[in-house]
Amino acid sequence: MAVKLLAIDTAESACSAALLLDGKVLSHMEQAVRGHSERILPMMQSLLSEAGCSLNDLDTLAFGRGPGSFTGLRIAAGVIQGAALGAGLPVVPVSTWQTLAQGAFRQHGAGQVLSALDARMAEVYWGAYALDNNGLMQPLLDELVCAPETVPAAGKGDWFGVGSGWQAYAQVLRQHAGANIIKVSPDMQIDAQDMVPLAAADFMAGKAVDPEYAIPVYLRDNVARKKAVQ
Repeated sequence: MAVKLLAIDTAESACSAALLLDGKVLSHMEQAVRGHSERILPMMQSLLSEAGCSLNDLDTLAFGRGPGSFTGLRIAAGVIQGAALGAGLPVVPVSTWQTLAQGAFRQHGAGQVLSALDARMAEVYWGAYALDNNGLMQPLLDELVCAPETVPAAGKGDWFGVGSGWQAYAQVLRQHAGANIIKVSPDMQIDAQDMVPLAAADFMAGKAVDPEYAIPVYLRDNVARKKAVQ
């Protein structure tokens, strides 16, 4: 079965969307510190128009569920919930860090990836991923938020570092990750086109959910609750 899906991400400064149709991927990304909510819907519609299809022609929708910025995650979840409810489609929530790791494979051929995002408050969002036999990045540990000096040690082999945490805390992370880090790319952006193969695999594995269960994963729950109350 060839999965047909539309994926979006607004977790960080980049805003992106990607459409998988008939085995081909169309994608678009824009850098936007603000205005994700105004950009993402036209971006989605542009891809659908380019492919000559509508949401009703798809099997599922996908979105970057986090970790990431509180506002960005809320935007993606809200947009995808509304679109999915309107079209009667299920949703596949995909880890933004797994997506970033998948991008490291697509762009650099990385086989093992350490994703680190500057989470502010002297902490990082941390994840470790390795490529499986199907060319998909799989998590090696639960994603977490922690101080840079307390990140879990990585395994053997060569590792590729991605995410803004490698710019803010490069020396500390190299020291405490306990890994042979051959290269880092702190400026690499989360791109929805890298979410596509992960979402397609999860959909085929029966991991899609009803729209109302398409919710963000913040990791730092105390901050999320505080902002939600304001």
